[in-house]
Amino acid sequence: MLDPLRSLGALLALLGALVSLPVAAQRLAFEPVLERDGVQVMAAQWEPGTIRRTVPPRVAGDMSWPLARAQALRRAIDDVAMEGLDPAEYRPDLLEAAMAAGEGPELDRVAATIFGWLVADYRDGRTPLSARTSYLMEDPDAALLPTDALMERALATGDIRGTLASLLPSHPDYAALRAHLSITPAEDTARLNRIRANLDRWRWLPRDLGGLHLLVNVPEFMLRLNVNGEMMRSYRVIVGRPGRSATPMMAEMVEGVIFNPNWTVPQSIVVGEGLGNRVLNNPAWARSMGYTATRLPGGGVSVVQAPGPRNALGLMKLDMPNPHAIFLHDTPSRNLFGQEVRALSHGCVRVQDALELAVTLILLGEGTTAHEAMRISASGQLTRVPLAKPIPVYLGYFTLRVADDGQLTEYRDLYNRDGAVLAALAQRRVRAI
Repeated sequence: MLDPLRSLGALLALLGALVSLPVAAQRLAFEPVLERDGVQVMAAQWEPGTIRRTVPPRVAGDMSWPLARAQALRRAIDDVAMEGLDPAEYRPDLLEAAMAAGEGPELDRVAATIFGWLVADYRDGRTPLSARTSYLMEDPDAALLPTDALMERALATGDIRGTLASLLPSHPDYAALRAHLSITPAEDTARLNRIRANLDRWRWLPRDLGGLHLLVNVPEFMLRLNVNGEMMRSYRVIVGRPGRSATPMMAEMVEGVIFNPNWTVPQSIVVGEGLGNRVLNNPAWARSMGYTATRLPGGGVSVVQAPGPRNALGLMKLDMPNPHAIFLHDTPSRNLFGQEVRALSHGCVRVQDALELAVTLILLGEGTTAHEAMRISASGQLTRVPLAKPIPVYLGYFTLRVADDGQLTEYRDLYNRDGAVLAALAQRRVRAI
């Protein structure tokens, strides 16, 4: 039997502890106020000796902006600097002018517009999609946290700043970067801008990544398994080469683990790198590598590599269906994990100690037992183990990260993606209402 788990006993002990704990589900910061509640939310107490309130009572569905709420929104605009954003972009001057003119439709219109700007940038990110190179992610936050419901909640409770803050990423790495932003000297503009860019990249991801998830940081060449807010395991990875093979930013679900996978070779390799002709012209070599070539109608060639020790996917791949054919898998070339710069693949992510990761996910995802998983792996047979609880996996791109010792560590901008983000953040938007 192959021995891919270097410390299987310790791993199983760890997993036993993990599976005994409930994994936190994705959480929303609040529940929406429903029309049918019919509950008036008191924003202030009666003034002594009068029948007038300092702020009128609010009913679900009331979207007007009393002066007190608008003042809270004005304070929230100042807060954006702590998130690496520019307060001037949210037009505090227009809000102040509308407040000076008094309550009414104009203040409602100005405040609602500015609140929507803040929601969009906190929830979805400040950088426009045009500056997000190879960003293939679908962020569900806009559907889960619609602006109208957020504004209704903020107005009903009066907690404008709290409602906005609830949209920010909940991951500890975001909080750590935010803390470093506050202590970085103003004259260190290069570092400040890099922090701002990476804070915004966190806002591109779903706010809540899930109680159990995998996160790849491509420039760092690392994969981390996170459970209930704690990093439980880390793995070295190999990512795509710069250029056309660069690994994109993605968010997918691991639905199962495929042991002893076969590999249907992409046409970019069959044709673009000449593998098809090599397999057809060298049958002995092709057999030794497990390749089989099939001629297609129209003259093309399909190449499949059978399971085995030389299979390019190694002993396992994670079943994470997506239209881009990007996934995490093992590799027979495990010596490459010793290299410092590991941008060597065609776009997929190769994982060190991949079978350990496979067994871990099978246990956490309630696929089967560790013993059965290892038996399946050792059988050499192509086998898919479905996960009863699919696990989200995120392919991220962070060129700054706060390490476990609290130090801010910078990683090489492997695919030269920082420039477009920094330029977008530096270009101040002048908005009109």
